[in-house]
Amino acid sequence: MHIVVDQGHIPVIQLLLEKGADIESKDRDGWTSLLRAVDQRHIPVIQLLLEKGANIESKDRDGWTPLLRAVDQRHIPIIQLLLEKGADIESKDRDGWTPLLWAANQEHEAVVRLLKSYASRSA
Repeated sequence: MHIVVDQGHIPVIQLLLEKGADIESKDRDGWTSLLRAVDQRHIPVIQLLLEKGANIESKDRDGWTPLLRAVDQRHIPIIQLLLEKGADIESKDRDGWTPLLWAANQEHEAVVRLLKSYASRSA
């Protein structure tokens, strides 16, 4: 499933899921299909996987969630999508870094503003 996600083939992904493919299977690095879709910036695939029940808080072996991956890439539309779908803005990687800490450390100003706006909504 990871390969058809890396490619963005929605009909094939839908078929695999209908036939019982494990939406939470992980590769050797601990990446789920959702993490792969975020990394490849396939927004329609991300939406499909979330609609089909993918765990928005899945973590790779370094503790990175889909939100942390999107923050690292400075991909505002994906960050917004994940936050709107309920991604935990306070999730931490294995070193204890939250998405906001990561964005601030990397000087991703627009991402910091976006994360702060969602943090204030949930407070």
